[in-house]
Amino acid sequence: MYNLPNFVHLHFDKTADELGDIEKRVLKKAHERKIISTDINAALSAEASTGQRLADGIARVGGSWSFIVTFLVFLVFWCIVNTILLATRAFDPYPFIFLNLVLSMLAAIQAPIIMMSQNRQAERDRFEAAKDYEVNLKAELEVLSLHQKIDMQVLTELAVVREDIARLSKLVAEKSGI
Repeated sequence: MYNLPNFVHLHFDKTADELGDIEKRVLKKAHERKIISTDINAALSAEASTGQRLADGIARVGGSWSFIVTFLVFLVFWCIVNTILLATRAFDPYPFIFLNLVLSMLAAIQAPIIMMSQNRQAERDRFEAAKDYEVNLKAELEVLSLHQKIDMQVLTELAVVREDIARLSKLVAEKSGI
């Protein structure tokens, strides 16, 4: 990466002015020999608001088997209490209208919260994909740079070997009297 404009044109097939922000940032980091990878979890956790963390927590609990089993036990308990134990004085008799109201309100509140969490997960996935692209691009540039250095070293060594062969051929020719 000694001649940056030539390096950019050779490896990106475009001029330095035509590069996008990501490519420029990756090239700058590669030129400075600095790492580009970041801890995605830490980066996203630092930016998360209280509401976003709460939505993630509710979605994590609401989407777990422990919640499903606990809620199923609650529903069975509700039905047993209102049909068998409180047969004459049930606060929510058989069609369980109050239970339906509670379940509807729970679903109405829980669905948007889960959608908020899914949106954050999609944002996290996009952020992670962008970071993966940057890391892969930098790794590719570093590999190309190493190839270039090795090629230059090999060419230098070949030139020295050719000079040595020419010198030795000349010495052999002089010794043999040719």
